Amino acid sequence: MGAKERYILLLIIDSLIVTFSVFIGYYILAPFFLQYTMPVLITTSIILLVSHHVFAYVFNLYHRAWEYASVRELISIAQAVTASIIATYILNMLLFQTTFTRLMIITWMMHLILIGGSRLSWRVARHQLVGKQSSDQEKLRTLIVGAGKGGSILIKQMLDTPTMHMLPVVAVDDDSTKQRMELAGGVKVEGTRADIEKLIKKYDIRKVVIAIPSLSKTELNEIYELSNHESVEVMIMPNIDDVMSGRIKVNELKKVEVEDLLGREPVELDSEGIEDQVRDHKILVTGAGGSIGSEIVRQIAKFQPRQLILLGHGENSIYTILEEMLLLNSNIEYIPIIADVQDRERIFEVFEAYRPDIVYHAAAHKHVPLMEYNPKEAVKNNIIGTKNTAEAACSLESKKFVLISSDKAVNPPNVMGATKRVAEMIVQNLNETCEKTTLVAVRFGNVLGSRGSVIPKFRKQIENGGPVTVTDERMTRYFMTIPEASRLVIQAGAIAEGGEVFVLDMGEPVKIVDLAKNMIRLSGFKEAEIDVKVTGIRPGEKLYEELLNKNEIHSTQVFEKIYMGKAPLDAKFDSNELVRNFLSSQDIKKEILDFVNKV
Repeated sequence: MGAKERYILLLIIDSLIVTFSVFIGYYILAPFFLQYTMPVLITTSIILLVSHHVFAYVFNLYHRAWEYASVRELISIAQAVTASIIATYILNMLLFQTTFTRLMIITWMMHLILIGGSRLSWRVARHQLVGKQSSDQEKLRTLIVGAGKGGSILIKQMLDTPTMHMLPVVAVDDDSTKQRMELAGGVKVEGTRADIEKLIKKYDIRKVVIAIPSLSKTELNEIYELSNHESVEVMIMPNIDDVMSGRIKVNELKKVEVEDLLGREPVELDSEGIEDQVRDHKILVTGAGGSIGSEIVRQIAKFQPRQLILLGHGENSIYTILEEMLLLNSNIEYIPIIADVQDRERIFEVFEAYRPDIVYHAAAHKHVPLMEYNPKEAVKNNIIGTKNTAEAACSLESKKFVLISSDKAVNPPNVMGATKRVAEMIVQNLNETCEKTTLVAVRFGNVLGSRGSVIPKFRKQIENGGPVTVTDERMTRYFMTIPEASRLVIQAGAIAEGGEVFVLDMGEPVKIVDLAKNMIRLSGFKEAEIDVKVTGIRPGEKLYEELLNKNEIHSTQVFEKIYMGKAPLDAKFDSNELVRNFLSSQDIKKEILDFVNKV
């Protein structure tokens, strides 16, 4: 039914109810009150009809989606009916100089019951009709975690939206006052999160929806583990504030992703300290189009620098981050620079032209096996590139230089890690001789969602039907989200005094084989359906990553999730001579690994 037809139908229904309700009310009172004449009743009926339509227009009773009627719509009906009755009562008093109190009260009650009932019947009829149309569609039996506002809204949406193909069966909530409470559609709260496993078996649950978007990562992990049965899909409801504001629909449920389980609680930064250093200053980010570099750009932009210089070798990646930042319509000046950090002359030219106050050096080759085959490129990019950029920062008197390093720089068996450790040594060495610039390095492990992360690889393998390839069942890695890593890098730079090797708290290491199995289950498959194949350790890989050597560890945090180490320097360290030796060596890999592990 179109809007016009619905408007006419509601108008006719209301007109009939309003016109005849006065007569019906009078005949209810007739044995006791017979003083109202027919002309008086007809006049009252006409006045009531006109006043009702006036107030129906004021309170918008004819242009609402009554199939989704709720308490708010019933309140609008009550307001319109009450206003029309009061207006009629006053006009009758003026015209006939007599009271119509009992008649108006009965008429008011009839209007509420009949007009309100006509609107609610619209919703009931729709529910019955749509329900019959969808009766043949298979609905998945669903358990709701959380019986608060979010859970109640979600259950109503499931009942009203058959296309969600979900049948709410039971709910759980840790609040003892909500136990045995009945929610929309007769869905009962039958226990706490500890009862999830039992209820899944009891009710043959096929979906678990978490309707508590504010859960901590630890609690989310706990609920996921309790719900992690074969053929059971776990999903999360969007943030209730986004639902209530209309930015997101309640039925836009999100699958629990491995990033949700591996991520951790956000760190509260020293925003004032960072803003003091960043606001109205010039910031340069190398590798600005990469996973980490682009996120540093996003995070830095929040603190309103005067100028953000986006330096990168790939034009497409720099163009992408530039377009994204320009959409923010801030007062920041964004300057895209296409340059290779290996090109010393070009890097000095950029520093001379823009004279950045703070430099975040994220440009690097990070892929371990690839660098094993290309050690010279690793030296040129990770060592020479860092040397060029750091020396330019010193020469042009930048205030701070922050090197993005890696946990692979600790006891490195591979070229990538060894070049990163040499880059750290260059930064530490320059800090000793550079008077105007504070130079530091920040180490962290794998970041979720980065281009080199194992997670996108596993996801693609699962989409292709497997197998999922794991190099060794004993392999473990640390993981951190890109935003968290970037925020902590900025924080470390803000508290740096010079020469430190900051280490980010990566939490507990994760076994890669367990990560693969979790991703298979999260993708809706059984472990038996997707093989996990062990392929053997690749060139340069370590079974276990480390963040600091034993002699580097300082147990005290200098900031939440940030530790500090200060690796000793060789007094005879000469970066120029070292680079020449590496590049002229017949076996660069052996030369650099021998040097780093000797130091």
